[in-house]
Parts: sequence; C-alpha cells; structure tokens
Amino acid sequence: MSGVGEPLTRVLLSDQVYTRVRGLIVNGDLKAGDRLVEAEIARDLGVSQAPVREAVKRLVHEGLADHIPRRGSFVADVSSQDADAARAVRVIIEEFAARAVAERADPESVEALRAQVRDMREAAEAGDIGRFRDADIAFHRILCEASANPFLSRIWSLMEPSLRALRVVSDPMFTGDWAEMAVQHGVLLETLESADADRAAAAFAAHARGDEGVLHHGHGHGHGHGHGHGHG
Repeated sequence: MSGVGEPLTRVLLSDQVYTRVRGLIVNGDLKAGDRLVEAEIARDLGVSQAPVREAVKRLVHEGLADHIPRRGSFVADVSSQDADAARAVRVIIEEFAARAVAERADPESVEALRAQVRDMREAAEAGDIGRFRDADIAFHRILCEASANPFLSRIWSLMEPSLRALRVVSDPMFTGDWAEMAVQHGVLLETLESADADRAAAAFAAHARGDEGVLHHGHGHGHGHGHGHGHG
C-alpha cells in the first residue's frame, strides 16, 4: 500500500473501532470500570493498535472513558447520586443567569452564544460528539459570564469539571437526535433575546432539569436513555 493511502485507511479504521466500542459502552456490554485494553480490542477486531488508540482517545474526550496515567483507559464510572446533586445546583445557577442576561443581553454575548449553537449544529452533522460537548458546555459557561455577576461565573467555573465528568451537561450517552439538541439551544438563545426574563429563566431551568418538552413543539429529548435527563 502506498504511503498516501495509509493515513486515510487508519482514520476510517479508527472511526469503525470508535463506533463499535462506543456502541458496546452505550448498550451496557462494556460496564463502568471495565478496562479498555488496546491490544485486546485490536486483536478482536483484526486491526493494529494505532486506530484503537485513536478511537479510545476520542472516547476519553467525549467523557465515555477515563485515562489514568500508567494504568490505562477505563469505561467511565458516573455516580447517579452525585449527578442528581450537581444537576439541582445547575438548575438554580442557570435560572438565575438566564434571568440576568435576558434583562440586559449585550450583543457581544448573544453573538458568542450564537457561535456555540453553530458549532453544535456542525458537530452534530459531523457526528463529532466530543466537539458537540465542548460547544454545549461553552454555551452555558458564556451564559454565566454574560450575567455580569462575577460570583456566578466563578461558581460555574468551579462546577464545570464535575458537570462534564458527571455528564450533567451534554450527556455523551444520549441516544436521541444531536441535531435536535442543537436546535434546542437555538430556542434557548431566542428566549434570552426576547428580553422576557421570566420566560428565559423558566426555559433554562427546564433545560437544566431535562424537561425539554417545555421549550418548544413537544420534543422530550431529555429522556433519550436510562440516565433520564440533563443532556444539554
């Protein structure tokens, strides 16, 4: 095989390995704490370790796996009790932030939020869940920063690593329509631009709880799988 063909083949293989292993995690065949042994996966799938390594890196970026230096990569373990506790605080933070931003939304913040919605749409089209999560989390971070309350953005920055790790924001196990989730964020942005503080606060609180049907035309994407809610 020529050198020109190799990288492309490896990328395609990596995509296939990623899809296979991700499916095993989402379906529960691979359980929390299970070690992702690259050599074994490569042998089972009849490929070299390089595409497996790339696929596992992608799963780590998505939050479906954790990498522990000198020990390897493992299927991520998420405490539902911790997730529920973090979600309850997130609802309060976002409701407060949305109310503040709707009352005095500045064009710069609105444009920054719109850019993240665009990123989510593009990531959904590309099937890039890691990029979608980055844009989704950035959207909610920018909301808190735009509130003009320095303590609110400080609380968010303290909580953000836990919100990501506990999948309270942008759950990578979501089995629904990622493109529709991007649309939901566009709807959230519209509530901020409406200058109706009560409507914006209610919409963001519902979104943080996972009650997506409250936002518009009855789609309940907050209940796409066993984790129940808190996807975006």
